[in-house]
Amino acid sequence: MADVTLYEKDGKINGAVTVNDDVFGAPVNERLLSLVVTAYGGNARVGTHDTKTRGEVRGGGRKPWKQKGTGRARHGSRRSPIWRGGGTVFGPHPRSYRTHLSDDMKRSALISALSLKNRENNLMFLKEANLKEPKTKELASIASALQLDHCRTLFIVSSMEDKLKRASRNLRATFSVRPASDVNAYHIVRRKKLLIEKDAVPILERRALGEAAAAARDQVRVQVT
Repeated sequence: MADVTLYEKDGKINGAVTVNDDVFGAPVNERLLSLVVTAYGGNARVGTHDTKTRGEVRGGGRKPWKQKGTGRARHGSRRSPIWRGGGTVFGPHPRSYRTHLSDDMKRSALISALSLKNRENNLMFLKEANLKEPKTKELASIASALQLDHCRTLFIVSSMEDKLKRASRNLRATFSVRPASDVNAYHIVRRKKLLIEKDAVPILERRALGEAAAAARDQVRVQVT
């Protein structure tokens, strides 16, 4: 267990929050992160790209000119790949880019991603993310107070409330908000900074360690406090 700095919405320090070293201070498996990020990106692809072969191109039903006597090269169809408007050779066709990832790989990659952000000093913790109104201006002011308004940031919250969801729509490019129950290593690695709400920490630890291990850690945390 380790204590890390906890911030308020105005950027001021407000105590500390206890986090699990097995999640936020574990060795980083960079090879696994690379594989998982590539797999998540591939799983997001639709794979509907398609090109026409010479058998699918329209036209070319008859021979362009007779075989001999014209002085030109022999051709049998205008659908030949060497003709303009002809078919495509070895072009892409619809296929699936999906890669299966085991639950252990997903959990290990999530731990590596969180530990990597902590090791790079790109990890911050916020006490709460309650908004008074569903206004982008209010959420942008929080990012500015924490000096996160000039870099791509992922904000992990315990639950996605309607006010927060509506306020974050115009900030997706620089300040993306996701619930802890839905975030994965791909989301974390693609952002420079990581901001985590205090109540989202236990949710992330349960997902990363598994329910049984997280429950045991919570029991230890209660005994320590």
